[in-house]
Amino acid sequence: MCGVAGLLHFDGRPADAAVVRAMTDTLAHRGPDDSGVFTSGPAGLGHRRLSIIDLSPAGRQPMANEDGSVLVTYNGEIYNFPELKKELQDAGHHFRSNTDTEVIVHGYEEWGLDCVRRFNGMFAFGLWDGKKQQLWLVRDRMGVKPLFYAAFPDRILFGSEIKAALAAPSVPRDMDIEALALYLQLNWMPAPRTLLASVRQLEPGEYLVAGASGNIRKTRYWDLEFREGERRGEREWIDELGARLEESVRLRLVSDVPFGAFLSGGADSSAVSWFMARNMREKLKTFSIHFGEPTYDEDEYARAVADTIGAEHHQTLVTADLAAALPDIVRHAEEPTADSSMVAVYYLARETRRHVTMVQSGDGADELLAGYETYQAHYIHRLMRAMPRFVRRGALAALANRMPVSDTKVSWDFKLRQFLGGADLPPEDAHACWRMIFPEELRARLLAPLAHEPAARASVTDLYREHFARTNARHPLNRLLYVDTRLYLPNDMLVKVDRMTMAHSLEARVPFLDYTLAEFMASIPPNLKLKHFRHKKYVLKKLMDGRIPRQALWRKKQGFNIPVARWAKGDLKPFVLETLSPAAMSDLGFVDPRVVSGLLDDHFAGRADNSYRIWCLLTLTLWRRMIGGHA
Repeated sequence: MCGVAGLLHFDGRPADAAVVRAMTDTLAHRGPDDSGVFTSGPAGLGHRRLSIIDLSPAGRQPMANEDGSVLVTYNGEIYNFPELKKELQDAGHHFRSNTDTEVIVHGYEEWGLDCVRRFNGMFAFGLWDGKKQQLWLVRDRMGVKPLFYAAFPDRILFGSEIKAALAAPSVPRDMDIEALALYLQLNWMPAPRTLLASVRQLEPGEYLVAGASGNIRKTRYWDLEFREGERRGEREWIDELGARLEESVRLRLVSDVPFGAFLSGGADSSAVSWFMARNMREKLKTFSIHFGEPTYDEDEYARAVADTIGAEHHQTLVTADLAAALPDIVRHAEEPTADSSMVAVYYLARETRRHVTMVQSGDGADELLAGYETYQAHYIHRLMRAMPRFVRRGALAALANRMPVSDTKVSWDFKLRQFLGGADLPPEDAHACWRMIFPEELRARLLAPLAHEPAARASVTDLYREHFARTNARHPLNRLLYVDTRLYLPNDMLVKVDRMTMAHSLEARVPFLDYTLAEFMASIPPNLKLKHFRHKKYVLKKLMDGRIPRQALWRKKQGFNIPVARWAKGDLKPFVLETLSPAAMSDLGFVDPRVVSGLLDDHFAGRADNSYRIWCLLTLTLWRRMIGGHA
């Protein structure tokens, strides 16, 4: 895993190596082992290397072809590179290293832009074709690796992180108001937007071509398609899932450095760890985290799985002493997020890096195999819409108002209130609504200083409708899975994995997101993903039944969130009050301090669980202080 950066001038100016180096140096945490800069005419490429495969100097980047006309700066891993390398050698190409990077260079020479369709892996890269005077920016199919860019009339900048673009001269830091409105609803930022109006990101499965004259075009080269209606027996589906998952895990074991696995004790990470242990000669190292809070901890399950597979297990304790670390977490996250599990991954990655350089994780199974409670909620939603409105609204609203506020992880009162927010909406609009942290009326009050801005009224419902319109899936569950795989997975789950592992120079590989495995899982019948309404990820759990302890496999999903609700009332309270003080909110300029104070008062008094909203505003404020600029 590495960091990439670069630029292309459209006005004929030569690229400044010092600028490219400054951009590249902001990514030193992504690649502490080596760095390189290349400039030729209007183009400049930079690279920070984290050595994983072929640790020799032959793997240095930017890497060129034989005559120096094609150069690449690349972040990621291409797992089928041995097969591609042989095919290219048979076609007459000469290789000077054992890296997968060189496959990109020669693959482009042989197949042009279509080479990306042959790559199986996680990747983001910039490639300069000196003969065509074109810059090619590419992001992998599932969005595991990030790639940002900033396009202006005179140039385009790109990098693995936003900070690379901001290191170049004269990059505006003004906020994208529509992006702010979307963030407050979703807790995360949907590509292609960022919170900065000047910076965008490639979407998963997309590439961009920029010519030296300034013409830019984007192309979607892949999307997840659902093959519905294929008839097989349940056992056949289970067995093929096992074979494909094992092959995906095996491909991701190729490494010249020590490696291990994140293990929470849930079905996904347990399955990955089980297949890793089965395909390794040495003892697998596994890593988990706990908080000292019974309703949040999964350490007993992680330990049970580790013992079953014979792993060397390491556990890390995270406490409420976060105030000193939060600014660094936000700096690496680069954009605010209300997903507090980013903190857990930050500490987990820090501890893990002391032992290994690469890990495998179980991310992606929830979105592809129906692991979230929102999918079950749709079945309840369908039944409720058959009831008279006054019954469903009156009875449930009364129940919600009588339920005591709880500060346990995703409490029942929180779930019920979220469900009620979408109870009267069409199913696909309800799916968007159930993810909202600041519903429309509250968001309008919070952003009162921006009431004159139409962009401040942007709704995620339109964004979700656009994505529902894209999919070829017809079954309601598959349609939900497509949207979550395209939106929630790459823009929240994979962001925290990439940024927090890379903050500690740790590579994370995600076998569930092998695109061939993802395409297979998309074809599995919906009733084997969510079985009889009750069993989420049924096909995966049946695969692992008898292989890992049942108490770990069939238990309720917990997630990775930290105890924000409790900690905000305890050790974190002084930090929260200072960061979200009326004076600090006035300085932001785009939120109403009175609304923020009301949220804090209600939370501390136990009248409401506003932990998600508090965390959302906390990270937003820290981010704005870090980034500067104007609303």
